[in-house]
Amino acid sequence: MLTKEQIEHIAELAKLALTEEEKERFRTQLSVILDYAESLQKLDTDNIPPTASVLPVHTVLRDDVARPSLPRDLLLANAAAKEDGMFRVDVVLEGED
Repeated sequence: MLTKEQIEHIAELAKLALTEEEKERFRTQLSVILDYAESLQKLDTDNIPPTASVLPVHTVLRDDVARPSLPRDLLLANAAAKEDGMFRVDVVLEGED
């Protein structure tokens, strides 16, 4: 079981202002969580390969296929400002020209 001092230290690290009631509640809850994590550490996982996910990898994205894009003149038709076939935008960083 965590001590009140440990809970106060954790709360300080997390910049939390806890009431006495919250400190006691979190002391109990965190102790249960840490006990459970400790019991998991005792499991023999030597024959279990590391994995990033327990689910099979499946993507719902379509294949990326190159296709012709819209003509440049059509894309720039409604641009507020254009220059050399590109959008012209104002400088947004100080000290830049």
